[in-house]
Amino acid sequence: MKYRQLGHSSVEISAVTFGAWAIGGWMWGPQDDQDSLGALAEAVRCGMTTIDTAAVYGFGHSETIVARLLERVGRSEVQVLTKFGLRWDTPDGRNPWQTQDAKGNVRTIVHNGRKKSVLWECEQSLRRLGTDHIDLYQYHWRDPETDVEETMEALDKLKDQGKIRAAGVSNMSAADMEAASRVTQLASAQPPYSMLRRDIEADVLPWCREHNVGVVVYSPLERGLLTGKVTMDREFPQSDHRASRPLFQKDKRRKVLAFLDRLRPIADGHKATVAQLVIRWTIQQPGITAALVGARNAQQVRENAAAADLELTGDEMSEIDQRVQEINEELQ
Repeated sequence: MKYRQLGHSSVEISAVTFGAWAIGGWMWGPQDDQDSLGALAEAVRCGMTTIDTAAVYGFGHSETIVARLLERVGRSEVQVLTKFGLRWDTPDGRNPWQTQDAKGNVRTIVHNGRKKSVLWECEQSLRRLGTDHIDLYQYHWRDPETDVEETMEALDKLKDQGKIRAAGVSNMSAADMEAASRVTQLASAQPPYSMLRRDIEADVLPWCREHNVGVVVYSPLERGLLTGKVTMDREFPQSDHRASRPLFQKDKRRKVLAFLDRLRPIADGHKATVAQLVIRWTIQQPGITAALVGARNAQQVRENAAAADLELTGDEMSEIDQRVQEINEELQ
C-alpha cells in the first residue's frame, strides 16, 4: 500500500481508502455487522489503514462500527476521516429530505453548517468513535443558507482545541473552496469521480492542484457498476439507492459492461481484475490523492487493496483514456 500526504497537513492516508458508507446499513441494502468488522480488520491488515465514514451513514451506526475496529487494533493504527453537516436528530436545518433507515423507519435529514451545530456534531462523532480526535473532519454537503466562512470558523476552532487534525470539504465547488480557504487551511476535498464522471477535471481538480489541497475521490467504481459484477440480470431492492440510478438502468448498463470487456485484456496482462484496473487508473490520475472504495467483506477488501500495487504504463493509461472517452460519448 502507498501512503500520501493530504495537502499541507500532517495527515497521511492510504492511496486506497476504506469507504464506510455501506457498513452503516443505509441505502445499500442489508449489511451484517460482523461482516463489516471483518472487512475493516482486513483493511488494516492489508495496509488500507484509512477509514472514511460520516455521522449520517446509518445515522451514527457506521461510526460505532469503526469504533469497534479501533478497540480491536488500536487508535494509532488507523486514520479516521468523518463528516458532518447532515443532521437527522433535529428539524433545525435547511433543505429537508426524507429517507428510510435500515429498519424501514422514515428519517428526515437537514443540512446544517452553523457553527454551533458543527461543534455539537463533532462531540457526538468523537463519542460514537470512542476517540479524542479525528484525523480529518469534512463538511459533507454545503448548507445553502449558511455562509461557508461560518462553518470554517468552527473547523478552525476544533483544530485549535486538538479535536481534529485537519479540515476538509466534500461536494463543494471551487468558488466555495476559495472562500473556505480564506478562513482555515483546507487539507482536502472529497468530490465524486470515476471513469464515467469526470466533471471535476474542469475546475475542482485544477483548483486543488494549484492550492496543494488533497483530493480524495468517492465512487471511483461508480457504486459497483465498474467492477463488472453488476450483470444484466442483477436486480436491486428499493432499499438500495442504485435501483433508481440512471447508469444502472439496463440500456446504459449494457454499454458499460461492453466497455469493461474492452478493458479486460489490460487487466489480464497484470493478472488483475477490471475493478483493480479501474481503481489503479483513478489513483494514477494527476492530482488525485486517494480513492474511497467500499467493501462489505474481507474478500472485497483484499481485492481493492491490491489495486494500489499495480503500475500502469504510459501506453496503457493512454489506451484506457481512449476507451473512457468513447464510453462517455456513448452514454451521452
